[in-house]
Amino acid sequence: MGKYDKLISQVLQGLSDANIAFDDLLRLLKHLGFEMRIRGSHHMFRKEGVSEKINLQRHGAKAKSYQVKQVRDAIQKYRLISEE
Repeated sequence: MGKYDKLISQVLQGLSDANIAFDDLLRLLKHLGFEMRIRGSHHMFRKEGVSEKINLQRHGAKAKSYQVKQVRDAIQKYRLISEE
């Protein structure tokens, strides 16, 4: 299992939302094809075919739980990963 597969699994399970590293969440979104734009402390992600904007703000080393949930919801709603 690759590092992205493991992270995607961790995000989708939703059991440890408070323990996802902020930088890992950024890399995951880039890996999924999102484009990042930074304005101040806001990291905004857009992807063609995804109507929602994902807006993350750094607050320490870990991502906030609601940010992980926002990413999980987008992955599930738009089926951004292939089920194997």
